[in-house]
Amino acid sequence: MIGAWRRFRESRTLRRRAIPDALWSLTLARFPFLARRDDDSLAELRRLSTLFLAQKEFTGAQGFDVTDEVAVAIAAQACVPVLRLGLHWYGQFVGIVVHPDEVRVRREVMDEAGIVHRYTEVLSGEAMEGGPMMLSWRDVQSAGDDAEWAYNVVIHEFAHVIDMRDGAADGIPPLPDRRARAAWLQVLQSEFESFQQRVDAGEETALDPYGASGHEEFFAVASESFFVSPRAMQAEHAPLYDLLRGFYRQDPAAL
Repeated sequence: MIGAWRRFRESRTLRRRAIPDALWSLTLARFPFLARRDDDSLAELRRLSTLFLAQKEFTGAQGFDVTDEVAVAIAAQACVPVLRLGLHWYGQFVGIVVHPDEVRVRREVMDEAGIVHRYTEVLSGEAMEGGPMMLSWRDVQSAGDDAEWAYNVVIHEFAHVIDMRDGAADGIPPLPDRRARAAWLQVLQSEFESFQQRVDAGEETALDPYGASGHEEFFAVASESFFVSPRAMQAEHAPLYDLLRGFYRQDPAAL
């Protein structure tokens, strides 16, 4: 009964809140990495994006107007990582706050000696456990132009959401058992250490150097590259690419 009711509600949502053809075509044109997929995958991406829009609540900050164009651009990119996993992976939060540009946030951190350090952090996006999600529209919008640099703030932050589904972000998403977790950590740690060495040496990398700051950021930037610039990532991080291919159940480099 529950399954039948859920299917009925989804069917009704897809009929009543369908993304207009013109708006969907515009979104694919603005973000070419989305359009590389076959017709069946694009149809599923559009279906998930429609349901995503029905489930999430968008709010504009600093007077920003969240138009249909803005919402669909975010939804389509957010649904790429869960294309074969399902929207339930994003079920732990509802709110998405969109700022017109980057946000400066005051931070306080206490070190081991009990001294409090205060600093300002500039954010293009932030995923917090339980939500809401924060995104800079300028950065979301630039993802189509910055694809060659494997930069995508939406995929980055939603990778954090996936990572946090089983608790704090640690670079290890929910996995079936301890054996799978151990195997994941082995590959992650090896690839992470190699990446850190390359970043420290000042080498050019397929992944954003920000990923060297910790396992959780490494997973997020690797997810960006996996979907946006998959061949470059596969060339530099074949074991990590294979790890993500198995988890996400997708093979972007083959498209």
